[in-house]
Amino acid sequence: MTTPPPAPSRRTLLRALAALPASAPALGELPGLLDTADAAPASGYATRYTIVPFLNSDDGTVNVYQSDDATDFRLLQSSAYTPPDNRIRDASIFKHTDGYYYVTYTTHTWQDESTTIGFARSADRVAWTFLYDYPIPLTDLSRAWAPEWFVDDDGSVNVIVSCSTTDDEWIFTPYVLTATDSALTAWTSPTELSGIGPNHIDTYIVKIGSTYHAFTKNETAKYIEYGTAGALEGPYTISRTGDWAGWGSYREGPSVIQLDNGGRRIFFDGYGDGTYYYSDSHDTFATWSAPTALPTLSGTARHFTVIKETVPGGPSVPKNATRSLRSANYPTRYWEEVSALLNLPVVTSSSATADRQAATFTVVAGLADADGCSFRDASGNYLRHYDFRGRFDTNDGTTTFAQDATFIARTGTADGSVRFESYNYPGHYLRHYNYQLRVDITNGTDLFRRDSSFVPVTAWA
Repeated sequence: MTTPPPAPSRRTLLRALAALPASAPALGELPGLLDTADAAPASGYATRYTIVPFLNSDDGTVNVYQSDDATDFRLLQSSAYTPPDNRIRDASIFKHTDGYYYVTYTTHTWQDESTTIGFARSADRVAWTFLYDYPIPLTDLSRAWAPEWFVDDDGSVNVIVSCSTTDDEWIFTPYVLTATDSALTAWTSPTELSGIGPNHIDTYIVKIGSTYHAFTKNETAKYIEYGTAGALEGPYTISRTGDWAGWGSYREGPSVIQLDNGGRRIFFDGYGDGTYYYSDSHDTFATWSAPTALPTLSGTARHFTVIKETVPGGPSVPKNATRSLRSANYPTRYWEEVSALLNLPVVTSSSATADRQAATFTVVAGLADADGCSFRDASGNYLRHYDFRGRFDTNDGTTTFAQDATFIARTGTADGSVRFESYNYPGHYLRHYNYQLRVDITNGTDLFRRDSSFVPVTAWA
């Protein structure tokens, strides 16, 4: 089979074109503050991730999507913000201390000179108000692209922006601007992030402890590279180049967020193959999971950043209580342990006593995270996933077992229903398939959401 050539980079396309003739209260995770040990949301609260991407089909507007698991994003508002002039690309979002959400963005399409970055804000993530276009004060500036928020642990609000000058308009270098007022209307002069160097674009910074971690696209190699520094301005040491993480080439727009199990997830735009990807790390960026296509958004959404919040209104699952778990979309069927495996048979008041007992479980604090859930049967064995099948085993005291047996409660599709996300396989849920309970990755469909929704009810036994 002949492999088709990869899509050209933006830089290659630009050079070719140039040659042609002429609101509820929320606890938010600020960009850069990723060193806290995250945990599942407490009972009655929910995790919420928000993105504001421009569209593959239209860079004149953005949609707003939200997710409770950083995998299954659902549309909150289409065409939520259209700037009064120009375009909106590469929108980055954060929640400021004044309670408003702010986006900053690229103001022109990639073919045109673009010397400003735009700003808008919203009280509810749905209705947005244009604030201003800010001219980047760099001599001989040609383009200012991909502004990214970064809030340091001293509370300072920064924007990392990729800039090129007229002597080589397609060679970008990362700069930082720092807000000098709380209204975000005045900024310091741009300072280059030293050590990263020219021909790097879409630089995204996160901070863990006292170390600044930079993810940045090398426009020549077309890989996302990685480096660290002891100060925001650098100097950075780029220590990972090429396909160091296994993400492949023709990747751009990295954004990193912390998950409820403490791991970090990177999102990036696979513009070469039209797919948006994510990948997870649980060892401070040393190793990463294989890149996985983001369901529902691939081929639609382009270059975005992600914010995470903890908000009221999540599911409440009583702990240290016996419950039976009823399927939300097959209401005569319940969880039942059958030969140590978890199935979904019909259970009624006339079912045998043994069946009703096998359909009764004790909900306890999660073995790996007390704000999560674990489920114990009458003999003291715990529900865990093994080869992605739900089964009951004796707790062997290992970290692996504790994580396999812990599930994070997410809001289900029906009133009172709950979805149970695997603690150590984010985006994977207990769901029924052929009336067996498995841990499968969400595909973003309504059917999957219904199949993974269960209602805790009064125990059968």
